[in-house]
Amino acid sequence: MDMLLAILFITINKSTIMFHHVKDLQFNARVSHPDPRFANLLLEQFGGENGELAAAMQYFTQAYAAKMPYPDKYDMLMDVATEEFSHLEIVGATIQMLLKGVNGELKAAADKSEIMQVMNGKAAKENIIHEALANPQFLVLSAGGPRLTNSQGIPWCSSYIHSNGDLTVDLRSNLASESRAKIVYEYLMQFTDDPYVKDTLSFLMTREVAHYKMFEAALQTITPNFPPGTLAADPRFTRQAFNMSDGKTVRGPWNEGEMPDMGQEWEYVEEPVSYVRETKGMSVQDTVLDKELAKTEKLNQQMGELKSTEVKSAEPKGVAQWSTYETEV
Repeated sequence: MDMLLAILFITINKSTIMFHHVKDLQFNARVSHPDPRFANLLLEQFGGENGELAAAMQYFTQAYAAKMPYPDKYDMLMDVATEEFSHLEIVGATIQMLLKGVNGELKAAADKSEIMQVMNGKAAKENIIHEALANPQFLVLSAGGPRLTNSQGIPWCSSYIHSNGDLTVDLRSNLASESRAKIVYEYLMQFTDDPYVKDTLSFLMTREVAHYKMFEAALQTITPNFPPGTLAADPRFTRQAFNMSDGKTVRGPWNEGEMPDMGQEWEYVEEPVSYVRETKGMSVQDTVLDKELAKTEKLNQQMGELKSTEVKSAEPKGVAQWSTYETEV
């Protein structure tokens, strides 16, 4: 018998940040049979460090700093954050459906529920619930309702969130976040044979790819966007690639040839200890770098003024107002 779902899909009214609840899921999550063990595993994407709540809160908080200087990126971050909240609902709904019958067992100990038929008797029932108890709180504290923990019962933590107030830094963090979330979904797909659940995981995994490309495209519209932040790299310490391990020397584009996008050549340091001693802890450098250092310091000042002006010019004069309400005629 189909379960009646009342899961909320959050959308944003962009002019007012008004959350409007719709009782349909973005993707029609379905489950063909109960699977308490996989329900517990799936908690990783509900309250884990690479899960949907972490992504939603990361993009949601990043959006605030982007609002004034980059209103278009604010719009994008809010859109993606909202979609991540909807994905959290999909994951939560799937977890609940995977526990079909278990919740009732814990409340009424019925002997003829669908879950009992799947588990073939009392001994099997005790065994499968035991296997689900790698995270005891999952069943003991919520009777199987999704809690904001990972699969080991560790509570969701705001330290999962990376929001640095510089959009080029935040967008690069987001690329990494989407990559980690995608690979977790890939791994999860190996632990279920339910075709409906696999479809749901495939949808969620693929949306991570879409978000990755959105963030990548947004980063490319910000110029300059390298290096992250405001200060340029110090030319005295940029080129060195240190050989920090014994054994066979391995060379590649990360330590030889031209540095990517820098217009400089790598300086491979075969013997780091000797190099550091000879340069007195890298305090003695070629005087040729003095002119480069002076240029860098001037560039730092220019970039600081540019970014400061960028933010200040976007701030409203007089009374601060987050939203602009349009009056219908």
